[in-house]
Amino acid sequence: MLTGNDLKSGLSTNKDAGFVEQEDDIAIEYPLTIMLNGEEFATMVCTPADLEELVVGFLASEGVIRLPDEIESLSISEERGFAYVKTANPQTDAAKLHSKRFIGSCCGKSRQFYLHNDVKTAKTIISRTRITASQCIRLMELLQQSSTYFQLTGGLHNAALCNADGLLLTRTDIGRHNALDKIFGYCLQARIPLADKVLAFSGRVSSEVLLKAAKIGVGIILSKSAPTDLALDLAHDLGITVVGFIRGNQCNVYTHRERIVEE
Repeated sequence: MLTGNDLKSGLSTNKDAGFVEQEDDIAIEYPLTIMLNGEEFATMVCTPADLEELVVGFLASEGVIRLPDEIESLSISEERGFAYVKTANPQTDAAKLHSKRFIGSCCGKSRQFYLHNDVKTAKTIISRTRITASQCIRLMELLQQSSTYFQLTGGLHNAALCNADGLLLTRTDIGRHNALDKIFGYCLQARIPLADKVLAFSGRVSSEVLLKAAKIGVGIILSKSAPTDLALDLAHDLGITVVGFIRGNQCNVYTHRERIVEE
């Protein structure tokens, strides 16, 4: 979780009051490089909190591991900004395929995957979870109420793992995909079942965010913001319900509306 050490202070001015010095909380942007089996795998720019969860979730979403047990060792040097990971069964092509483009459809469906690792890890969701529109709105309210560090800085994304009754777990990061990887990593380490869960999210539902939800394995994603067209195409084919523009007492259900039921 974030602490005061994960924020920096700055100065701000108010034009109506003239130049006035005052404290302003600033989100930290921190580069973390993952060394995988002795080779540089990826560098992420993130918020320096919950870093072990971030690394585990990221490696799982990239298809490097399926379970935390496949990691033989994981150590993080926060001073140097490096995470050192050794896996039980090293993949010789893992670094080569990371962020490499892939053009083609999957399983005869209309969806297009653009990265090799998405082909391996994004799965079609079969979830019988049902929630009401009122519960969608309430979960988004709870997410916003819990977003303390966004309220302080205005520069962080928030994500929460939920059930119909409330928030189970929240994570924060400057990168929206990082916040989801932190949740994924925690759930893998704690062996939390995910098929009956819901994701609540503060940012836009892009194709990248939608694919993260598919890799995590949830059937419903809620956002106060908008989806993109590619995200909705993927959501339709991957069996994910996208609910966006959750503001006030309204929301838009874009895909697989069968999971949003009447009161």
